[in-house]
Amino acid sequence: MSERFCQYTIDAQGIGVVTFHRPPVNAMTVREYEEVGRTFRELASREQLRVVILRSALPRVFLAGRDIHEFLELDPEKAAQRAPVVRECFWAVYECPVPTIAAVNGAALGAGMLLVSMCDLVIAAETAFFGLPEINVGSLGGAKHLARWVPQPMVRRLMFTGERIAAAELQRLGVIDQVVPLEQLEAAARQRAEELAAKSPVALRLAKEVLNRIEFLDLRSGYELEQSYTARLMGYEDSKEAARAFLEKRQPVFRGR
Repeated sequence: MSERFCQYTIDAQGIGVVTFHRPPVNAMTVREYEEVGRTFRELASREQLRVVILRSALPRVFLAGRDIHEFLELDPEKAAQRAPVVRECFWAVYECPVPTIAAVNGAALGAGMLLVSMCDLVIAAETAFFGLPEINVGSLGGAKHLARWVPQPMVRRLMFTGERIAAAELQRLGVIDQVVPLEQLEAAARQRAEELAAKSPVALRLAKEVLNRIEFLDLRSGYELEQSYTARLMGYEDSKEAARAFLEKRQPVFRGR
């Protein structure tokens, strides 16, 4: 691996893989936050992209949150200067124009848990665990993002206690797609990515865009906007191809137009 914290590849199927690598625990300084944001903005410009998998190159850790050594050097003024970089990192993942899949192999703590919550689907190893340990290391943060993902009582429990929570418990809440043995994690994430990549790339991008736009709207406004996206999709060849393939009981051939 190079000295970059996150690297990405895009294969012929349009599946992007972003790999995090900063031993020993993928802790993030402002440099890593900047790099994640930059990486996802680069990915957003790639027209061939259909799905993105986020993974760690480390055997037992997905992302362990902020680097405590950097945190010790911060004061309120420096923290305020750093804050926009951190925010934009999370937004870059959330606003990725195609579905994102987090393949969580181990610890996803603090910023790691938040990055996972920004993804559209989560596949976790049985060894994976999550938490917001900030209160135990002199910090706060992440509750608002986490409230998109889990019920408010759990947000408060995690925020106040800093305790760790197993992947299986989150799966029971429906926020984790699959929990699999560690040795099956990469294959499970790949299988889900291939399933999505086989869909119309136009439909995938429109679906991702409208899901993000309706998330914080009221029911009436949200459904009206969703209907407008359905109408937009009907103007593409892929939409009619999907309907014809269904009626003809065959696999569709999407051309992205």
